[in-house]
Amino acid sequence: MTTVAPAFAERYLLSPDLVAEPYGYLNALRAHAPVHWSPMHHAWLVTGYDQVMRCLRDPAVSADRVRPLMDAVPQGARADAERAFGILSRWMVFNDPPHHRRLRQVFQEAFAARAVARYRAFTEKATAAVLARRASPGRTGDLMADVAKPLPALVFARWLGIPRTDAPSFWYWNARVADLVLGTAQEESEYRASLQALVSLEDYLADLVARRRAEPADDLISQVLREGRVGDSVTEEEFVGMLTQMAFAGGETTSNLIANTVLALHARPVQLAAVREDLGLVQGTVEEALRLDGPSKMSIRTAARDLGLDGHTLRAGDRIFLVTAAANRDPARFEDPDRFDVRRTGATHLGFGFGAHFCIGAALARLVAVAAVETLVRDHPGLTVADPDRLTWQPSLLNRSLTALPVRY
Repeated sequence: MTTVAPAFAERYLLSPDLVAEPYGYLNALRAHAPVHWSPMHHAWLVTGYDQVMRCLRDPAVSADRVRPLMDAVPQGARADAERAFGILSRWMVFNDPPHHRRLRQVFQEAFAARAVARYRAFTEKATAAVLARRASPGRTGDLMADVAKPLPALVFARWLGIPRTDAPSFWYWNARVADLVLGTAQEESEYRASLQALVSLEDYLADLVARRRAEPADDLISQVLREGRVGDSVTEEEFVGMLTQMAFAGGETTSNLIANTVLALHARPVQLAAVREDLGLVQGTVEEALRLDGPSKMSIRTAARDLGLDGHTLRAGDRIFLVTAAANRDPARFEDPDRFDVRRTGATHLGFGFGAHFCIGAALARLVAVAAVETLVRDHPGLTVADPDRLTWQPSLLNRSLTALPVRY
């Protein structure tokens, strides 16, 4: 008797159970078809490692998705949108070569690993201060609110040169911008708040750039201004627009990376014990968390022109979901891909993207995440995750983000 394999049944990626645990379904989707047209999502879902890499390299696959974001804004909020989407159009993450390369080069030196390493001592000091204030042994708390969010905020504010007195407004604007860019804004009032926050953030950063021209300091803005590219290879308006991207991107990604790494370790006592015994494994632990359960599930692209991929024709204008969360578990690329292994070596994960759009802030995100995880493992041996089966995740196509991480320190 012949056994017929059950037909693959497509599912909505924001179904509550897939928000909580997407990987079993993504593995099944990749095994069914690593390039799959989804009528449900009106997009191609690309889940195979080699296929995602092909898209990341192909100039026919465009990163420009400002128009789809604008199309999602309710009609009643459109009057507020023109300037805000003008700002987004200057984000290098939404630009293709050659404009992307021109914009990125302005920040290349400031984001280099050797430049970021100057902030190691400050990061370690900030980590100790945050944990001493919020994570005393025996106390219960939310590791997201106590550590994962405030620590990157402290480091990124110091790196950008945000005065401490301005930090509350600065981070409020960032949170509202995230609602817009990550698609969590739903109501018209939420869209209005997000659009206004982006405008306010640009106004604030433009003023800060003017202040740093008059009085340079030891921060990112001053460094880039000293290098002389602003007003030469990019306009001041482009520079300020890109600073809004830097402000938005750094804190969110790093916060989720810290929380996801801690959760991954504490769900696997044997791996945690290995890291506790050898803190030299912390760097590899963070890399493995980026691969297995990283802060980004996918990136959205558009076909700029017709292209062939795995025997399919993707038409100009088609949306493409590059599902790195699935590609990073592709058995064709990674041995035992669903296993969390702090000693894993070999194939390169796509947790920070690849090629032209490789995350420019990766070195700083790694610096902060490693400092946080190492300090928690070393100084908080009694740390436990409370009610791990009741954790909830933000409903987002793009981000893998816990709503909270209840712990006992």
